[in-house]
Amino acid sequence: TVTIGAVEQYITETAFANGWVKPVTPLAERTESVGIVGAGPAGLAAAEELRKLGFQVTVYDRYDRAGGLLLYGIPNFKLDKSIVERRVRLAEEAGVRFVLNFEVGRDATLAELRQQHDAVLIAIGVYKARELACPGAANEGVVAALDYLTASNRKGLGDEVPAFDDGRLNADGKRVVVIGGGDTAMDCVRTAIRQGARNVTCLYRRDRANMPGSQREVAHAEEEGVVFEWLAAPKAVLGSPERTTGLKAVRMRLGPADASGRQTPEEAPGSEFDLPADLVIKALGFEPEDAH
Repeated sequence: TVTIGAVEQYITETAFANGWVKPVTPLAERTESVGIVGAGPAGLAAAEELRKLGFQVTVYDRYDRAGGLLLYGIPNFKLDKSIVERRVRLAEEAGVRFVLNFEVGRDATLAELRQQHDAVLIAIGVYKARELACPGAANEGVVAALDYLTASNRKGLGDEVPAFDDGRLNADGKRVVVIGGGDTAMDCVRTAIRQGARNVTCLYRRDRANMPGSQREVAHAEEEGVVFEWLAAPKAVLGSPERTTGLKAVRMRLGPADASGRQTPEEAPGSEFDLPADLVIKALGFEPEDAH
């Protein structure tokens, strides 16, 4: 079968190969300036559209490269970083200015940015990870999904990543448990397999039919050797503050539907079990960061 995505990719790559893709050129330049906070997909798309209209655009980002989660969150086996870098170059050639290693509140206040520009667009994405609320959640060996994926992507980009090199954010040779059922969890389990994990288990509190992540990603993960523990939730991280040795989990059963339309998971009494683990990755979803 030929998917729509494959057709779109072929058309796009053919266009680039033949030099048909050009930076946007406004019909007329305008004097008004717009500051965009965030150089992820939303910020990049907005910058391009604003340049088409002739606005002077400056994009600010806290990281040392533009691209946001496209660059640092999504694994390279799903999105080659050269594609993101190509998009950023097109924006620069169109006249978009990038100010990197810039954090609002540290390098300038939002009020100061508003004084510099006629308008400011906030496109910061959702980066604040939901926390694991159980005993042992602060143990060494329990890490956030985005920290883990960012370390892997930075290493792939050639950066110095001490936490990867010393093993803290590296699954090589480890027993890995990923908690969560979304696409971020799938990115983590498949990355861990590629890093040479001893074994990888995904723990999700609902069943396969009620998981938010892509079923295709689940199928790929299973083909690569990931074991799924459906209808299971964490109760405690085992080990000590200095070292994680496993995860105590409990079986769940599905009750009435919640506001999202999915059935609510409930603990099944007396169904606790242990999973050995050296690395526990929290992929529980994200929330907006607090604004100051």
